[in-house]
Amino acid sequence: MQADVTRLPDRERWLREKWNQHRKQKRKMKRMVLAVQIFLLLLLIGWWELAGRMKWIDVLIFSYPSKVARQIFKDAASGELWPHLAMTVGETAVGFLLGTLLGTLLAVLIWWSPFLSKVLDPYMVVFNSMPKVALGPIFIVMFGAGFTAIVVTTLSITVIVTTLVVFNSFNEVDANLVKVIRTFGGNRRDVFMKAILPASFPTIVSTLKVNVGMAWVGVIVGEFLVAKIGLGYLIVYGFQVFNFTLVLSSLVIIAVVATAMYQLVVYIERKLVRER
Repeated sequence: MQADVTRLPDRERWLREKWNQHRKQKRKMKRMVLAVQIFLLLLLIGWWELAGRMKWIDVLIFSYPSKVARQIFKDAASGELWPHLAMTVGETAVGFLLGTLLGTLLAVLIWWSPFLSKVLDPYMVVFNSMPKVALGPIFIVMFGAGFTAIVVTTLSITVIVTTLVVFNSFNEVDANLVKVIRTFGGNRRDVFMKAILPASFPTIVSTLKVNVGMAWVGVIVGEFLVAKIGLGYLIVYGFQVFNFTLVLSSLVIIAVVATAMYQLVVYIERKLVRER
């Protein structure tokens, strides 16, 4: 017994060293991945710039990075960019939040009522498979050509996807957890609050990341159809006047803002999961 006690600190020290080595390797891998990502991005930008300067590509259509950067800085300095950016980001944020909330609530509702789940299942599948661009004109007639129609277009994409993902997560919870709660006299509310929801929380949070991309797709599609302001409108306008540098600059801005929004959601997910 005494020998086991004396060995205990050595074992703890060994485990601590192994844990520190694992953390160092993980940090090293993360830095390597980031370095390679940055290198590939710079390589792509450099090749694009060189191809444009050397006329290997049609600069009227594909432009090149320095020209795109000048377009962005010019629009930002003149103030023309900010109303379009603010409108698109606002529409995306509203569509993202409402889509996640409504989709999760709908998933809870159809889980709570197996009858309702069977009734709505084919309708959700069919609606999810429909091209949302085709629904756009209907939304315009119903809600007018503006902010509401664009948000509804976004919801048509985000809500059903969120509902299906979260509902499937509810159904995949270990049945033994449900049996234990039922054994101790728990009702359906107890099953949901003590087993289904806690077990599905990581999936619900991860759905936020999926909805970032879905929300951007919905907003840009909506702006293509009805907007008179926004980044989607700038893309359409650029095509109409054959200013493809404006088109590419709008796409670059969308990529940057969408990436920032995605990283914010990843940070929130990490904080929420860690707290749990």
